Amino acid sequence: MSTDFDNGAPKAQKQDQQPGLESEMDPQPIYFNPEYKAAGKLEGKVAVITGGDSGIGRAVAITYAQEGAKVVIVYLNEDSDAQKTKEEIEKFTKDVLLISGNISEPGFCEQVIHDAVNKFGSLDILVNNAAEQHPQKRFEDISNAQLHQTFATNIFSMFYLIRAALPHMSAGSSIINTTSITAYKGNPLLIDYSSTKGAITSLTRSLALHLAERKIRVNGVAPGPIWTPLIPSTFSKEHVGEFGEEQPLGRPGQPAELAPAYVYLACDDSSYVTGQVIHINGGTVVNG
Repeated sequence: MSTDFDNGAPKAQKQDQQPGLESEMDPQPIYFNPEYKAAGKLEGKVAVITGGDSGIGRAVAITYAQEGAKVVIVYLNEDSDAQKTKEEIEKFTKDVLLISGNISEPGFCEQVIHDAVNKFGSLDILVNNAAEQHPQKRFEDISNAQLHQTFATNIFSMFYLIRAALPHMSAGSSIINTTSITAYKGNPLLIDYSSTKGAITSLTRSLALHLAERKIRVNGVAPGPIWTPLIPSTFSKEHVGEFGEEQPLGRPGQPAELAPAYVYLACDDSSYVTGQVIHINGGTVVNG
């Protein structure tokens, strides 16, 4: 029997602060697939996951734990969500570390890597997943502050974290960047966000070439509409109530549906895969 990931259409709802709380969402996102068959593919590996408290990051963190990884969860300030994720991870391993702070700050990113290596002794997997988005109906309304903050969180942080992580990574290590369907098809309300996601795709391709000699692989995942806290904390109640309906599969995706792709890109199954992006979007063909 396969898991049914259609848990009903999102209710019209709104959260006032990003990145939002998963505990306040209705219906609750599906972050755990009881039918998933772990096989020890990340046994003994150490993984740092940004935005790991909720949404896609939570699903990835739990699935990595199922596969035997030691998990470092980096999040902004959603302590209750982070504690919930920690409790779920501890069903599989006690090797979990929570780190709270702002990844748009270079010093904090350096501290994350330092704390991860100090705790677990090594670093094998870096998942750059955290992001923010702020829709604007008019291009002229994208303020300098919004532009700078969106780029600092979504793309500059990846440079900071990768730069700090590389001295601790060796052949066989993996960097996985979360880009987006918006990088390929655009979004008229999320121009600055889409621009950062396009930059992430280019970063992934260029860094993969740069690190090929060091046998460190760099890949990405491009989600479509996924039911995460970022959605009710970004859009109007009406938009949230219709979220995902336009996809060929007729519904938003669930975080648990993305986690196996992050496992694949982190483990030796993808040993000949670098510079690539996996599209998980419910059926939209983006040809890129």
